[in-house]
Amino acid sequence: MIGRDEILALVPHQGTMCLWDEVLDWDAARIRLRTGSHRAPEHPLRSDGRLHAVHLCEYGAQAMAVHGGLRARGGAAPPGLLVALRDVRLHLARIDDLPGLLECEAEALAETAASQQYAFRLLHRGTPLAEGRAAVVLPLLEPRNAFSDRP
Repeated sequence: MIGRDEILALVPHQGTMCLWDEVLDWDAARIRLRTGSHRAPEHPLRSDGRLHAVHLCEYGAQAMAVHGGLRARGGAAPPGLLVALRDVRLHLARIDDLPGLLECEAEALAETAASQQYAFRLLHRGTPLAEGRAAVVLPLLEPRNAFSDRP
């Protein structure tokens, strides 16, 4: 199992904005994570004391980031820009009142050097809360010009 400190070292999300507490399992194509962050009164996405289910999309996107960081161990995972959510289905209105831990299953569906697409599914005690797909655009590294003064 991979804990929060290691997750923080893998992703750009820091402090309370890092939503995942632990990685339960992962391989090159999939990841499973768990957290209790949805219950925290200081959750950065809360509005009027509530955490709406639409924020489960951020949990799914951050699962992608953790997976990318794990796969890039020994190298740097480029930060991605979330550009699309597709086929998102939410099965409840809010999540801050759920007593148990949240789990996420995410699977890489398609990848190029410039983008990634994942399917994600979030659960609470085995009950589906949300599922969908997310697309991320990755920055293309600028080729270095041998005649340039820039490093």
